[in-house]
Amino acid sequence: MNTQPLWYLDNIDVNAIFCPGKMGNRHETNVHKTFKKASYIYLPEEYSDKIYFLTKGAVRIGTYSEEGKEITKALLRPGNVFGELAIVGETQRRDFAITTEETEVCIVTSEEMKGLMREHNGLNLFFMRIISSKLLKMEQRLESLVFKDARTRIIDFLKELAAERGQPIGYETLVRGFMTHQEIANLTATSRQTVTTVLNDLRSKNLLTFNRRRLLIRDLAELK
Repeated sequence: MNTQPLWYLDNIDVNAIFCPGKMGNRHETNVHKTFKKASYIYLPEEYSDKIYFLTKGAVRIGTYSEEGKEITKALLRPGNVFGELAIVGETQRRDFAITTEETEVCIVTSEEMKGLMREHNGLNLFFMRIISSKLLKMEQRLESLVFKDARTRIIDFLKELAAERGQPIGYETLVRGFMTHQEIANLTATSRQTVTTVLNDLRSKNLLTFNRRRLLIRDLAELK
């Protein structure tokens, strides 16, 4: 189970690099900014020249279909980096980033980040892992949509959430900051009603308990 913060990798403290002001080492080009709930951080077709480090709150990354329907790609929590394609040649945003609660981010321009990457070799590996991890997740989601039914997709999502953010407590697994049923539905390509039905069924079988603040998986092996 992964309990290591995303921002700490190979002896590189990415938190200090993105948020030097908070760490007592101020860089003029680094910005620490707060967004209210339901605020767009960026929109499709906007100029792509910044990378964001999420320090507080939550951000939803999504895009729009040709019919104008919103498609959720990821829900991010503190420790996540987003907008990273700005450093690999993206000049125009293809996705949107919107806050789902009051949120704080540290912002670095792509040019500043390229300079930091020359100073810290570990950052190259850090971003390579971020990009490859996101590509792998998108591929897994696509395969899940093609080959698995709605219930299996929801259970697989819970297992993934436990692996990424779970904290072992004896034989149980605790995930803090659980999501709404609609958020889970958006990420699993199901309906809110289906998510509610599956979660209530798993709760009735005493496999998990949940509320808006936390998810407690009582038996991860049985859930699998």
